[in-house]
Amino acid sequence: MNTMNLQKLLKSRIALALLAGLMYLTWKSLAQYFGLDESIGGLGRDAIGLGNGGLAMAWALGHCDGLDGPVVTAARKSLQTGNVNLVLPWVRTEDEGAIRKVFDQARSVRQLGGEARELADTHFFETLVRIHRAGEGAPFGGLQPAGRDLGPAVPAADKALENGSIERVEKLLTDAIREGVHKHFDAALSRRKFDPDDVVAGRAYVEAYVPYVHYVERLWQDAQGAGHAHDQHHSEHVH
Repeated sequence: MNTMNLQKLLKSRIALALLAGLMYLTWKSLAQYFGLDESIGGLGRDAIGLGNGGLAMAWALGHCDGLDGPVVTAARKSLQTGNVNLVLPWVRTEDEGAIRKVFDQARSVRQLGGEARELADTHFFETLVRIHRAGEGAPFGGLQPAGRDLGPAVPAADKALENGSIERVEKLLTDAIREGVHKHFDAALSRRKFDPDDVVAGRAYVEAYVPYVHYVERLWQDAQGAGHAHDQHHSEHVH
């Protein structure tokens, strides 16, 4: 990787960061204007009653794009040990060739040390995470800083694997789901009885009924492991 390529890489990283920031600000503005939840897909503050953490379904849509996330952590070890196999499980079989090529390039450039080494590492991280997320059908808005607030769910899930116990995750989800179900149920129940001629009251009931039913349906689909199929089905089936 020569000096010109390094300069191009720097410019591309800056442009990507600016684009990600612009997209985020645009979403925030639209969310405030239309009174929407400021997280993606309506799965943020009220996803399962987990407050601002939701299911960690914030703008980043997970933690795989974080500098302290599992993908970059594997990438660091891969570069340090020279073993590309440590990152290949994070991409699809058809993407292995691209990752191997970037890995070899990064290993070569790292030998130059200093800024070249840092740029090579970052380029490898970005490429790996981008291809990983593309395999999941998720967008890539650049690498996210370490130490982000991911809410309680993701750290608990990772910690459970480290400890070999799922008890805390079960309690976290059970408590949050119970709170969320009661919140939506109570809202719908309190508006259920209204004068048939009172259209305003009828609409108020519908505004509570639809989120309640969709909430229960979404939880059930996720529990059955059909979340992605449900998303496609749900776009065609709207109450």
